Amino acid sequence: MKRFSWFNTTSLTLGFAFLYLPMILLVIYSFNESRLVTVWAGFSTKWYGELFRDEDFVNAAWITLKVAVFSSTLATVLGTMAAYVLVRAGRFRGRTLFSGMIYAPLVMPEVITGLSLLLLFIGINLDRGVFTIVLAHTTFSMCYVSVVVSSRLTTFDQSLEEAALDLGCSPFEAFRLVTLPIIAPAVISGWLLAFTLSLDDLVIASFTTGPSATTLPIKIFSAVRLGVSPQINALSTIMIAIVAFGVIAASLVTKRAAVSRARDEQAAIRAEE
Repeated sequence: MKRFSWFNTTSLTLGFAFLYLPMILLVIYSFNESRLVTVWAGFSTKWYGELFRDEDFVNAAWITLKVAVFSSTLATVLGTMAAYVLVRAGRFRGRTLFSGMIYAPLVMPEVITGLSLLLLFIGINLDRGVFTIVLAHTTFSMCYVSVVVSSRLTTFDQSLEEAALDLGCSPFEAFRLVTLPIIAPAVISGWLLAFTLSLDDLVIASFTTGPSATTLPIKIFSAVRLGVSPQINALSTIMIAIVAFGVIAASLVTKRAAVSRARDEQAAIRAEE
C-alpha cells in the first residue's frame, strides 16, 4: 500500500482546512456572548433564542420551506414525465426543440432565467409572490429531475413493462405498478436535488419575489449587507447541523441496507448448498 507523501498530506490538510475551518469558526462564534462576531466575550446561547424570536427570519424560513416543497414536487412530476417521453417516445416531430427546452436551464445563466421570468410575469400582469417563486423554481429545477430520471430509464429493462402489458395491465397501470417502483430511487433523488436547489436559490428568487414573499437566502443576503450578526451565525449553525444529521442518517441507512443485502445473499448461498 502506497503511503501519502508529505506533499499529498500537506495539500489534503490545507484543502480540508480551507473548506471546513470557516464553518468551524462560524459554529464557535454562534455561541459568542458579544454582539461583535469577531470578539469573543464568553459562551452563550442567547442568539439562538433571539433568532427564533425574530419574526422576519421565522417567516422567511417558512416561506422558503413552502416554496421548496411545492416547487420540488411539481418539478419532480413534470421532470419525470418529460424524461419518460424523451426516453420512451423515440423519434417524434419537435423532439429536438422539446429536449432543448427541457435542458436549457442547465446551461442558462440564472440572471438570464430570472430576468426572463420577471419580464414574463410583468407581461401577463401576474402579481409576484410565493406563487411566482414556485413557478420559477419549478422551471429551472425540472431539468435536473429529468436528467436523473432519464439516466435510470435508459438502463431500465422494458421487458418488465411488456410482461405486465401481456398480463392485462393498461399502459398506465404498467407504469404505476412496474416502472414507477423500480425508478423510485431516481425520482426521490430528483426530488431531493430540486428541493436543495430551491432552498439554495438567491438570484432567481430575487427577480421573481414580491414584497409579501421573502425567502431565507434573500433575507440572509440583505442582513449580511449591513454586517454579519450573531443571529446569522446561529442560523448557519442550525443549517449545518441539519445537513450533517441528514448525511449521517443517510449513511447509516445505506450501510444497514448493504449489510442486510449481504446477509440475504449469504443466506441464499447457504440454502443452495
